[in-house]
Amino acid sequence: MNEYPGGKGVVVELLRNAVRPYAWGSRTAIAELLGGPVPAPHPQAELWLGAHPADSSVLLHADGAQTSLLEALHADPDRHLGSRCAQRWGPRLPFLLKVLAAEEPLSLQAHPSAAQAAEGFAREEARGIPPDAPERNYSDPSHKPELICALTELHALAGFRDPLRTVELLAALDVPALEPYRTMLAAEPNADGLRTLFTTWITMPEPAVKAVLPCTLDACVALLRRDGVCDDFRQPRDGDFRQPRGSDFRQECRVLLELAETYPGDVGVLAALLLNHVVLASGDAMYLPAGNLHSYLRGTAVEISANSDNVLRGGLTAKHIDVPELLRVLDFSHGELPVQRGERVGPQETAYRTPAEEFQLTRLEWADGESTPVLLRSSWPQILLCTRGSAELRSRDGGRVTVRRGGSVWLAAADPDVMMCPGAGPVQLFRALPGLAD
Repeated sequence: MNEYPGGKGVVVELLRNAVRPYAWGSRTAIAELLGGPVPAPHPQAELWLGAHPADSSVLLHADGAQTSLLEALHADPDRHLGSRCAQRWGPRLPFLLKVLAAEEPLSLQAHPSAAQAAEGFAREEARGIPPDAPERNYSDPSHKPELICALTELHALAGFRDPLRTVELLAALDVPALEPYRTMLAAEPNADGLRTLFTTWITMPEPAVKAVLPCTLDACVALLRRDGVCDDFRQPRDGDFRQPRGSDFRQECRVLLELAETYPGDVGVLAALLLNHVVLASGDAMYLPAGNLHSYLRGTAVEISANSDNVLRGGLTAKHIDVPELLRVLDFSHGELPVQRGERVGPQETAYRTPAEEFQLTRLEWADGESTPVLLRSSWPQILLCTRGSAELRSRDGGRVTVRRGGSVWLAAADPDVMMCPGAGPVQLFRALPGLAD
C-alpha cells in the first residue's frame, strides 16, 4: 500500500492506523480501502488517523522502526506540531481524521461545546467516575465539532427540521396517538416547542412507547402503500431519492421503518421524526457544530473533528443515555443544514470551510491524464490520506515516499516543504491540518 523507494532525505513518514470494529460498521468499505480480505471477518466502522489516546496512529520510519504518533508528539512537540500549534494546544494534535463506514444507523448523538465539555469533564472527575464507566459522559475536557465529507452517497439525520414541516408530517401520518404531540408542536412551532416535544418523547416510559410506536410504523407503511411503493420499505439504494422535496413524506417514512427494524422499540425512532433527512453525494460535506443532534444512517465518508471522543447519546443505542445532560447540551434551533460542495483553492485542491480552529480539510484530485504537481508547504502538522490511485511525495534533497489507496502519511511541522506528484489518474487524497493554518 505504501513504500519508501529510497531512504535518503525522507521527511514524510508513513502511518499505520487503527480500525474500530463497532457493530454498525461495514464488512467491505474499509477492507476494500485498505486492500484487506473482503468481506472482513467483523464489521469495520471507523479508521482513525491521528493521535487520540484511545487509538493512536503509528509512525513507520524508513529504517523499519515504529513509533506511536502520540508518543512522538509528547517527546518532541516543537518538531512535530510547530511552536504555534504547541503553544495553542500543548503536545496534542488538535484534530482527529477518520474514515467512517456505516452499514447500519449510528446512535442519535450530540457533542458538547468547549465550555460544556470542560465543565462536564471537571464535574465527573470530581465525582470520581472511572474513565471506562458506562455512565461516563466526558472522556476529555474538549469539544467535538466535526465535518463529514461523503465518499459514497451518505444518508444522515442532522439537526431539527422546521417544526411546521414536522406538524405536516404528523398530520399526514394521521395517528390518533400522535395527535396530542402534533397539537403541542403546532401551538409552539419554535425551538421551545421542539424542546418540549423532544423531552416528552425521550423521557416517555416504555409502556407509552409500546402504545405509540407500532401504530406510527403502521401509518408509515400505509402512507407508502397509498403512494404505490412496493412492500420493501427499507431505504432504497444510492440514487433512489429523486422525488421533489415537499411532495410527500416517503423519505421520512422509509427512514423511520429502517430505524425501527434495526432498533425495535427504541424511543429514538420517535425522536427521528423531528430531524432533517440529509443525503450527501460523493464530495459533498456538512459541518456539525456543538449541540447538533444527528445520526449517520448509511454510507462511507471522511470525517474530521476536534481531537475528542465526547458523545451524548439520545437513542438508537443500548448504551447509556443521560437525558438531563443531553438536554443541557442540545441545540434546538431548526432548519436545514447547509451542504458544502467545497471551494477551489488551487488547480487540484478543494477546501471545506468551517469555523473550527482545530481542523481544516481539503481534497486533492487529479483526473486521468493530469500530472500537475502540488507543493505542500510545512510549518503545521498534516495528515494525508489517499482514497484513490497513488501519489509520490518528494523532498528537495531527493527523498521520496509513495502513498497508495488506503495509505496515509504524516508531515511534521518542522519538515521542509514537499512536492506531491500524482500517479496514473484518477487520484484523490484528503489533507487534514489545523484550522489556524495559513
